[in-house]
Amino acid sequence: MTLTIGVDVGGTKVLAAVVDPHGTVVAETRRQTPAEDVSDTLDRIVDAIAELAGSHEVEAVGIGAAGWIDRQRSTVLFAPNLAWRHEPLRDHVAAKVNLPVVVENDANVAGWAEFRFGAAEHVDSSVMFTVGTGIGGALMLGGELVRGAHGIAAEFGHMLAVPDGQLCGCNRRGCLEQYASGNALVREAQRLAQLDPDRAAGLLALAGDDPERVDGPMVTRAAQAGDAAARAAFAEIGRWLGIGMANLVQVVDPEMIVVGGGVIEAGELLLGPTRDSCAAALAQRSILS
Repeated sequence: MTLTIGVDVGGTKVLAAVVDPHGTVVAETRRQTPAEDVSDTLDRIVDAIAELAGSHEVEAVGIGAAGWIDRQRSTVLFAPNLAWRHEPLRDHVAAKVNLPVVVENDANVAGWAEFRFGAAEHVDSSVMFTVGTGIGGALMLGGELVRGAHGIAAEFGHMLAVPDGQLCGCNRRGCLEQYASGNALVREAQRLAQLDPDRAAGLLALAGDDPERVDGPMVTRAAQAGDAAARAAFAEIGRWLGIGMANLVQVVDPEMIVVGGGVIEAGELLLGPTRDSCAAALAQRSILS
């Protein structure tokens, strides 16, 4: 049986797995991502691959990287939440692991996986939103992954949401991921905790009564336990995410929208307000029902 290694490199973690031809995960390992250190990030990717390749006979490596990937699927041109700038990631990793390597945008990888093995398996057109440290996107049309003229299509997180809004890691202001990502969730929860500590009592208890120590897992745990501020933060993130989705629906008219990424572990805390916001923004399309 042919086995390959898939590596997901995001703003907070490197997750590597051995995968069979049916998409089944055979083994996995993870490392923290030192987002500001290019060399250390490379070392952790290589270390994770070496660990898995040492115990499984694999034929190739695929890397899903959170950033703009060139059409040759070799170089990370830019990564808003990592220090990569024109980083020849494929060649650097291949030289160290002695295996064929291909690099792809992480959201494209997720969108393709959902099309091949997951929620979008039975549709020809779908939009994928990955909600993690930032927001990624993938677009499947007619059963084909749309990469665009330069290989960097479907960067939904960098659609303009608020003119002159929050500064983004891409150096623009007002990008969608500044209002609908994991980073945005934490920032909103911290703001609400500072504004009304009583409403955020459960969240602040997890953070040692220090709003600056609030992180994403704390917001999820507090919201699941009924903390009003944490739930309000999810509602706000979901509102913006739904607006972004509705904008894409107006342009592409897909059969399905798939949501993935680390923040989706919150389930209906995020998906509920996202669905409501998207539906409200597309109210005129009820004529199609």
